[in-house]
Amino acid sequence: MLITGANSGVGYDTSYILANASADNHVIMAARSETKGRKALLEIEARKPAGTLSFLELEIASVDSIKAATVQLAVRFDAIDVLVNNAGSYSHDAPVSREHLQEVFNMNVFGVLLLTWALEPLLKKSVDPRIINVSSSLGSIALWMDKSIREYHVTGEVYRMSKAALNMLTASMAYQYRTWEHPAKLWAFEPGYVVTNLAGEGDRQNKIINGGESAETSA
Repeated sequence: MLITGANSGVGYDTSYILANASADNHVIMAARSETKGRKALLEIEARKPAGTLSFLELEIASVDSIKAATVQLAVRFDAIDVLVNNAGSYSHDAPVSREHLQEVFNMNVFGVLLLTWALEPLLKKSVDPRIINVSSSLGSIALWMDKSIREYHVTGEVYRMSKAALNMLTASMAYQYRTWEHPAKLWAFEPGYVVTNLAGEGDRQNKIINGGESAETSA
């Protein structure tokens, strides 16, 4: 089981829950910062989960990092049963610009696509491959047209665009991967209104004040 962005938030809590679900489970915690990733790994191991964990340095916005990580995984593991594309980028007040679009799409869309493509050989070796792309209701076109919901006034246009693209990417992958010997199951997952550090400490505190739940709820 490989989880990106696993050093904090939803990725961190998901790592523990999956590792603790069965003694047979092995969770690969992927993060771009080796220091933060290994610290998170040690914290979870200290909680004595039933299964095991390991760390993988991975920057999903970097093609070179994806290639290097894929080589490591192919050496260490025979197959990957579960891929959780959790790592992402969000900025609610950044202006819409070509540069910002490129930055966010590199992380939230292109990185997910390139990593999943790179891992196809390992996923195909699983008898029950599963891919979970962590998305958001902010990517729903229909919901943003509904002025009655709380999220109507949430900005972050570039983030919204990227998650709308991710939702369609997930549907496209499901269509393509249905032809595998063991067809992959795919989900675009909405984690809910949870407290994470995705958009920085200011957003984290705002969610706490406004009733945001623990990231463990989503995990």
